[in-house]
Amino acid sequence: MLNNDWDEYLKDEFAKPYFRKLVFDVTEDYKIHPCYPPIHQVFQALRECSFEKTVLVVIGQDPYHNEGEAMGLSFSVPKTKAIPPSLQNIFQEMHHDLNIQIPTTGDLTPWAKQGVLLLNSILSVRKNQPLSHQSFGWETFTDAILSLINQKQSPVVFWLFGSYAKKKRVLLTNPLHLIIEAPHPSPLSAYRGFFGSKPFSRTNAFLQSKGLTVIDFQLA
Repeated sequence: MLNNDWDEYLKDEFAKPYFRKLVFDVTEDYKIHPCYPPIHQVFQALRECSFEKTVLVVIGQDPYHNEGEAMGLSFSVPKTKAIPPSLQNIFQEMHHDLNIQIPTTGDLTPWAKQGVLLLNSILSVRKNQPLSHQSFGWETFTDAILSLINQKQSPVVFWLFGSYAKKKRVLLTNPLHLIIEAPHPSPLSAYRGFFGSKPFSRTNAFLQSKGLTVIDFQLA
């Protein structure tokens, strides 16, 4: 289904009754209501970033619920769309942290191709109704993904931005990994500690210390 190693790692999850019901319920809701991302991009984060390649996990809540913004990668929007406020703040922090140019596009696919798993906890949403698919069972599935990554015997960095993402810390028990927590980058909370948290340089310093390739965050 995903055309990479996730198919093997998740094969047991795909066979569980909850997942089959989840797929059915989501598919039916897409037939009845406008939903995002486009149905063929619901699992895009996993397609773009294999299990073995994953070195950084960026946990989001659910997809953008405005038309044309969600593309299956947390915080990311297509090149044709305006950069949302939270992503603008992420880019601002990146600029101050790494002294690199603020991007003019919000498409984070180049990050994903370097091993950044841009994973929303809920992988679909109804138009203009945030968290509308929360009850479908997505978090059971994405928590299973996080638990699998937690078991990796190579170091991984996890970005937990905001109270929702921080709840996932209970799944991340492997001392090999680095967890970076900060307030959410939304305009409501970015000035409460997200700005100045330096997740980009901290991530690359950690990866470098473990002999791993650093991430080129430059998008411009």
